[in-house]
Amino acid sequence: MLKFGNRLAVIVMVLGSSWCGAAWAQTTPEDRHAGYYYPEPETSEIYEARVPILPGSDRTRRIGFVTVMTNEMLQNPYPPQFAIFAKGVEAEKLIITALHANSYNTLYRARALFAMMTALARNTRLFREHPNADHYTFFDLAHLLGFEQITFTDGETFAHRIELRAATVR
Repeated sequence: MLKFGNRLAVIVMVLGSSWCGAAWAQTTPEDRHAGYYYPEPETSEIYEARVPILPGSDRTRRIGFVTVMTNEMLQNPYPPQFAIFAKGVEAEKLIITALHANSYNTLYRARALFAMMTALARNTRLFREHPNADHYTFFDLAHLLGFEQITFTDGETFAHRIELRAATVR
């Protein structure tokens, strides 16, 4: 059985290896998911992705990514620590919800989880084959797949939002 990091590498390899750009769609300011899937985010940030959206990154690819990630977590010999799912008309909103009390209940713990996921993403063939891959993060992987935002919640009182945007040309 593949370990989680190896399976993440397989997922990204399946998604493709092209680094060509695509148009980025703006998100709407209203959030119909707040209050249902997570509390209204009290904190937010904007992340300028260092990679373009992978051509062909559509609703089907994003849902496929989430489905594979979920299935892999369910194959572990222990219960998942968080749930990951996509919402929005084009599944452009990635939501990550902690599944246990007092777990991932601060911004610092959320960032630690993202750092761990970054380490896994950097081990994928897709990132290893690209120059400067050691500068890319899990947020870059999410942008590569066409996600426009990530909302993280402890599933109780804490939520943080990351808007993913194409880097501005300087």
